Amino acid sequence: MRLPATFEELIDEANKLELYSKLVKQINKDFLFANIDLDFDEAILPTSLKLLLHETVYKLIQEKFAEYLNLLYIIDVPEHKIKQLNGDDTLKLSEEVTFLILLREWQKVWFKHKYS
Repeated sequence: MRLPATFEELIDEANKLELYSKLVKQINKDFLFANIDLDFDEAILPTSLKLLLHETVYKLIQEKFAEYLNLLYIIDVPEHKIKQLNGDDTLKLSEEVTFLILLREWQKVWFKHKYS
C-alpha cells in the first residue's frame, strides 16, 4: 500500500475506491471511543471534514492535552511521526497531526476493504 502524500490524494483515492463514507464512519467510531464529542455526517464534504477535524485537534492540543494524547493512542498514530513534527507553531502542528490522523484512519479502512 502506497500512502497518499497529501489530503487531496487521500480523498481522491477514497472516492475512487468508494470508501469515503467508510473513512468518515471510522473517524466517528474512533472519536466516540476516545470520548470526544464529534460526529460527522457521512455526506460531509472532504474540505469540511478536514476543517472541522483540524479545528478539533487544535482545541484538544490547546485545552485538553490528555484527551488529545488518548485520541492519538486510540487511533494508533505512530509516535515516531508525532515526535518528528515541530511543535513551535500549534496551528501548523495541529494541521500536520490532522493529516496523520486521516492517514491512519485511511489505512484502517483500506486494509479492512482489501482483506475482508
